[in-house]
Amino acid sequence: MSSYFILKEVVILEKLVLKAIKGDGESFGLLINSKKEDLYRIAYSYVHNEQDALDIIGEAVYKSYISISKLKHPEYFNTWIVRIVINCAINFINKSKRILYLDNKTIESLNNEKNDIVESIDLKEALEKLDHNYKIVIILRYSQNLKLKEIAEILELPLSTVKTRLYKAIELLKIELKEGEDFE
Repeated sequence: MSSYFILKEVVILEKLVLKAIKGDGESFGLLINSKKEDLYRIAYSYVHNEQDALDIIGEAVYKSYISISKLKHPEYFNTWIVRIVINCAINFINKSKRILYLDNKTIESLNNEKNDIVESIDLKEALEKLDHNYKIVIILRYSQNLKLKEIAEILELPLSTVKTRLYKAIELLKIELKEGEDFE
């Protein structure tokens, strides 16, 4: 895709955001519809349940609709809406005391052979043991394929902090997975 079309897409997106900020419900609907799959994947990666993920998206869409007029910079709409979904997912987990899971696509991609199933279960269990600050960076980086800079914007953290958390999470996962091998 050429830079002209990307620039045109960004301009259209910003126009829709500006209309939505002014109260145009149709523009808001178009914006949400364009992001619905990404938002669902993020919510699902937290709760590993279709209905719960849809509930989270419903709450996030409602919260974003009633507060979009407060969005000061239209160019940050994507970051803003992802942050709302993450906060709604965290609130849902805290309310229901559910465990954070990797999404099925990530786990299935690890399960190419029979022996890989055991390894992916170990990985899933290791991820569940990580602190939330490390889990979210791993999910956004590897499940959503976001760049570190995008993760920093979403989490409202310095890029260096995101890098540190990612590398620390990877190290903790390596240690956890190695300890699991010792018991076999």
